[in-house]
Amino acid sequence: MPLISQEEVVHFEKAIYLPMVLIILERDRSLFEKGTFKLKRPYIELVDNAIKLVQKELQETKIHMRKHHMKMIRGIGDDTFTEYVFYHGGYEDHRRYLNLRLRNRVEELLRVYLAMSNRQI
Repeated sequence: MPLISQEEVVHFEKAIYLPMVLIILERDRSLFEKGTFKLKRPYIELVDNAIKLVQKELQETKIHMRKHHMKMIRGIGDDTFTEYVFYHGGYEDHRRYLNLRLRNRVEELLRVYLAMSNRQI
């Protein structure tokens, strides 16, 4: 039986992925601003709305983690894996994530947040 429930692992994983999504969106926004696009505003608005959505969800995740005394630390990483240590309820859970899996999940989340952002425009 796992020491940390799957429901709580979802929150830990959001704390891993959402900051990565934010970094990508912020970089992309600066590329749109500096790019040679004729009409930059639609792209920038799309990315800005996605950034707001991600920031809101990340803030909610941080509040939940703080309220439930959850803590996550990035452990040792190499070219293939990155380790994260989850602390909750007196338990410590070491998990290794394949870097390719991290990248693919961030890409999936980018699609989700951009699609949600597109609906709001």
